[in-house]
Order: sequence, then C-alpha cells, then structure tokens
Amino acid sequence: MAKAEEYIVDKKGQKKSVILDIEEYEELLEDINSLALIADTKEGPKISFEDIRKRLKASGRL
Repeated sequence: MAKAEEYIVDKKGQKKSVILDIEEYEELLEDINSLALIADTKEGPKISFEDIRKRLKASGRL
C-alpha cells in the first residue's frame, strides 16, 4: 500500500513541493517511460495481428 504523500507549503499554505515514497516515485518514472514509448510508436507503421502471428510462428516463438 502506498504511503500518503507529504507536501511542502509556503508561508501562505500553498503547496510548493511533494515528498513521495521512493518506491512510488520509481513506479511513476516507469509509467512515464512506458507512456513515452507508446507515444513514440503511435505514429509508426501499423502491423496487423495476423502478420504478427505469422512472424511469431515463423520465428518459433508461437
């Protein structure tokens, strides 16, 4: 279970920074990296499911 985040506030009580558990921070970084990879490949060439299945069978991975 993730720990609650902690905030650093200014003199007016406005949130300025957040303190996260290191494990939660690392999970967020992984999520960001995964989303960046998805965004990079979104505009790439499209391959049909059938073509992928044929390639996997040909390579012996399916």
